[in-house]
Amino acid sequence: MNILAIETSCDDTCIAIVSFSKKGYKVLSNIVSSQVELHKKYGGVYPALAKREHEKNLPLVLEKALKKAKNPKIDKVAVTIGPGLDPCLWTGVNFVKTLGYPIIPVNHIEGHLLVNKINKFPAMALIVSGGHTQLILVKGIGKYKILGETRDDAAGECFDKVARILGLGYPGGEKIYKKAKSFKGKTSLSLPRPMINQKNYDFSFSGLKTAVLYSKVKNKAEACKEVQQAIIDVLVKKTIKAMRDYRIDTLILGGGVSANKELRRQFKKQVKELIVPDPKFSTDNAVMIALAAYYKKPKKNIKPDANLRIC
Repeated sequence: MNILAIETSCDDTCIAIVSFSKKGYKVLSNIVSSQVELHKKYGGVYPALAKREHEKNLPLVLEKALKKAKNPKIDKVAVTIGPGLDPCLWTGVNFVKTLGYPIIPVNHIEGHLLVNKINKFPAMALIVSGGHTQLILVKGIGKYKILGETRDDAAGECFDKVARILGLGYPGGEKIYKKAKSFKGKTSLSLPRPMINQKNYDFSFSGLKTAVLYSKVKNKAEACKEVQQAIIDVLVKKTIKAMRDYRIDTLILGGGVSANKELRRQFKKQVKELIVPDPKFSTDNAVMIALAAYYKKPKKNIKPDANLRIC
């Protein structure tokens, strides 16, 4: 069975074709058209511009995906319906309706989760990206419980906003990581770790961004190292607490921030079994949408929901 998957939840136009069999799956094509250069001047994603670019890019990306996969027979089509930017989601859904195939609606967060090769349940999942920070108890495929999530800024959003404050540009995660890596030794800058000692599993990162804004930053590399460590400290402590409370040994990471090597390194020291995606599948892609779709059934009538939750 061949599934063509489309992902347009934010600013990347993604189309993949994945072939499934009893032996497993094979990625026939995986095309991502990035809009980063267009959104740089805004310091973040500008929804109206993202929608326009999706409309322009979707036919072109589809043509590339089909050509690279050598025009295979398509059995089903999958599309992200949420969460994400509503104008962008609608663009993908409206486009997929014109293709004339059975449609499988997919939750974006579930895609980030299932792009990992999970072979043990229950597990704990931490999904961290520009728009999402969620701790999810994974009892099985399709069996999820959200334990905690951000109350304001997501971890990736905090990286982006701090990078803008420091004049490093957009997107911020990779720029802050590289700048932080260049700083040797301990930092003299002390930033807050919001909600780190609260008994719940929720997160908050807007205060950290504000603290950077009002702090007297003399060394950008030092500030980046402290910001990155503050975010990691909160993510690690909250996640380890949840794993201990639920007596779970396996941790699944997903989302764009999961590509951060320092975050992976520090989690690897703390958990018994760490499952992480290939870095190219950490950020938004359509392969993850195809994998999530494989476990679902087609539906006749679908509509995007920017507030859609995973359970």
